[in-house]
Amino acid sequence: MPKKRSGGGLTTTQQAAKFLGVAALSGAVLAGIALPAAGALGLAAKGTVEGFDEIPSNLKTPPLSQRITILDNEGGLIATDYSRDRTVVPLKDISPYMQDAIIAIEDSRFYEHGAVDLKGILRAMNRNVQAGGAAQGASTLTQQYVKNVFVEEAGDDPDKVAEATQQTLGRKVRELKYAIQVEEELGKKKILENYLNITFFGQQAYGIETASQRYFSKHAKDLKLEEAAMLAGLVQSPTRYDPVNDAEEATKRRNTVLRRMAAVGDITQAEADKAIASPLKLKVSKPNSGCITAVSGAGFFCDYVRKTVLTDPTFGATQEERAKLWNLGGLTVRTTLSPRAQKAANEAATSKVYKDDKVAASVVQVEPGTGKILSMGQSRPYGLDQKKNQTVLNLAVSNKMGGSTYGFQVGSTFKPITAAAALEKGISPAESYATDWKISLPLNSFRTCAGAPTGSSNWDLQNELESEKGSWDMTSALGKSINTYFAKLEQKAGLCETVEMAKKVGYERGDGKQIEEHASITLGGEVSTPLSMASVYATFANRGTYCSPVAIDSITGPDGKKIPVPKSKCSRAMSEATADTISQMLKGVVEDGTGTLAGLTDRDNAGKTGTTNDRLDAWFVGYTPNLSTAVWVGDDIGEKTTKMYDITIGGQYYDKVCGGCLPGPIWKTAMTGALNASETPSFNPISVPRAKEKEKDKEKDKGRGGDNGGNDDDNDKPGADPIGGITLPPGVIGGNDGRGRGGNGP
Repeated sequence: MPKKRSGGGLTTTQQAAKFLGVAALSGAVLAGIALPAAGALGLAAKGTVEGFDEIPSNLKTPPLSQRITILDNEGGLIATDYSRDRTVVPLKDISPYMQDAIIAIEDSRFYEHGAVDLKGILRAMNRNVQAGGAAQGASTLTQQYVKNVFVEEAGDDPDKVAEATQQTLGRKVRELKYAIQVEEELGKKKILENYLNITFFGQQAYGIETASQRYFSKHAKDLKLEEAAMLAGLVQSPTRYDPVNDAEEATKRRNTVLRRMAAVGDITQAEADKAIASPLKLKVSKPNSGCITAVSGAGFFCDYVRKTVLTDPTFGATQEERAKLWNLGGLTVRTTLSPRAQKAANEAATSKVYKDDKVAASVVQVEPGTGKILSMGQSRPYGLDQKKNQTVLNLAVSNKMGGSTYGFQVGSTFKPITAAAALEKGISPAESYATDWKISLPLNSFRTCAGAPTGSSNWDLQNELESEKGSWDMTSALGKSINTYFAKLEQKAGLCETVEMAKKVGYERGDGKQIEEHASITLGGEVSTPLSMASVYATFANRGTYCSPVAIDSITGPDGKKIPVPKSKCSRAMSEATADTISQMLKGVVEDGTGTLAGLTDRDNAGKTGTTNDRLDAWFVGYTPNLSTAVWVGDDIGEKTTKMYDITIGGQYYDKVCGGCLPGPIWKTAMTGALNASETPSFNPISVPRAKEKEKDKEKDKGRGGDNGGNDDDNDKPGADPIGGITLPPGVIGGNDGRGRGGNGP
């Protein structure tokens, strides 16, 4: 066993008096140590050293950066992240062998001298000054600790790191003064503990606990003699003695440490010989950091959590403050992610869209009433290797949070928002319009919130088929996704009212800009994100109250105290009656409308299909009372050139992709996997008024217009004008790809 060290020895002042034999001449006195005149040591040579008295006397020791642990809502590990992989442990949890080994090789007189080894440091400084070089050698553990504090404080700033490590007399003198302060304030044991926790051991391992785990996959308290010696030998040059890359050099260095331990009496020669004869016996654990290492395919969600901390003012008023919090680490982040929902989202996204397909799928789920994000899945895996079809582009979120530049046009999934605006204005669901399959409306009949007309020309739009002419009420128009009906409904409800309703239910553009007030918004001419759409539909599920999405439940700091986190902000967007009516009407979409392939048979569910011009984007967004899910499929890597006609996706051929025939089944898989079969809440029952003429035709029309790739949900067709068979008013942008390039604008 290691021998016990004495904590005694001469004080710094006693050493100084004994060695120098003189009192201070013109130098400063710090904590009782007398230094000779600067000229006697040559410290003023070439103006490299500031006056000793002018150096601040208080060393500000920054808290040590540690790893961040990101957990799901059940406490399971999602990922760890760190700027420096470190786990701080007390001295009692560090093997005595390790304590003795580091002292033996780095500062064998640690317990016998004060803050500085005066004989060694003065001799080294004089020698280097006379040679015209930098002060090197003879640094005590205390001085090394001080230097590491400077490096830690410098963080990732290369200029500050260079300043903290530069081999100059000025730095040596600053080290000396602070070492004296540290020695008197902390004492030997605490200095040793701090030193072993701050020191870099190579392979991205900071501190002895992480180093022990990295090289031997065990705790620092369990290190054997030969293991401790190897780790102690790394400190001088972690690269040169790296056992992973050069076992021979590492072994030589370890043996040097063992011999030194025997020489100073820490171990017997027999113990040293036995340890020297043993192989390294590494059991390396590879460093895992960042969202690339996230389990359960939660890399995109993990990245969203990280960006939340880096961007939300709750975590600091400035970007610098927020980055400092994250980089300092030591946080335990409990998130809203449901492992069950995440598994379901991943399986759904990859079940019908392969990672090497021309298009990608995004699935995101939100809990109504809380705004909690339960999952984020994509068909392409999270990562940086494009050859493996990996990406770090989070298709579910805004550009600010790592998504596409603008987001994606939402097609007919916007229509329920128009319906809600109309209901709130007092328009009955029985409101019916008789139209031809193609109509023209004057743009000056659509007014912005400022009261200005949206244009002076006409807006020409059409439905999918020439046979789609006649009369519809709100329920049937939602079920069959009739463009002409919703253009006329928006005309009566008001463009401004429609835009304001969109804002109330959480509809946001992917680029963070304000929603543009164009008549075509009712047909999905604006852009948004899957997360935004899931939150919008969660408002209907929550009976009209919108709750902003959140990804973090709680954060515990390194001191065990809770750190404030963003809370979901809930506000009423519409009356309960309006939301209940929307839910009842959207039930028809999955029962006998365009979303029959998405419908769940064991519980109340509702949703809406959506497809944009040239089938560049396809959607299904829907919900139950306790879960809202948005599914998007489209071009994520090109310049919106992948039109989903005559295309094979997920091994299946589609003559034309529609919201109900691809995103719909993906939605069904995600919902089925995420929901608990024992929990089947129902929508609030409500009687929805119908147009009388539609009641008698309801049975006759049942099943017409389903998503079979022929008569699709959004009434667009090959060669049609932009956005679902309509001509966009001037100024409306077209689609956009994952990189935000312009698409099929007019």
